[in-house]
Amino acid sequence: MSKTNGIVVSSWNRQLHRWVAIAFTATVIANFIVRAKGAPPLWVTYSPLPPLAVLLLTGLYLFVMPYTAKWRSRRVTRP
Repeated sequence: MSKTNGIVVSSWNRQLHRWVAIAFTATVIANFIVRAKGAPPLWVTYSPLPPLAVLLLTGLYLFVMPYTAKWRSRRVTRP
């Protein structure tokens, strides 16, 4: 992967992570609102889980990125 492709993927991943975080927050707030009115259906209870799974994957990628960049730069500079 070239450096420009890596930057594009990184930027796209950050933007996705931000928007999914907004969706996750909205589903959690909606979950609390529905629970205040009574027992919610199961789909409402489990609705925050898909965005949470996406947040986990994109967050792990964002967490590992600096370490892989350091590893790659050390690997390139060594003879």
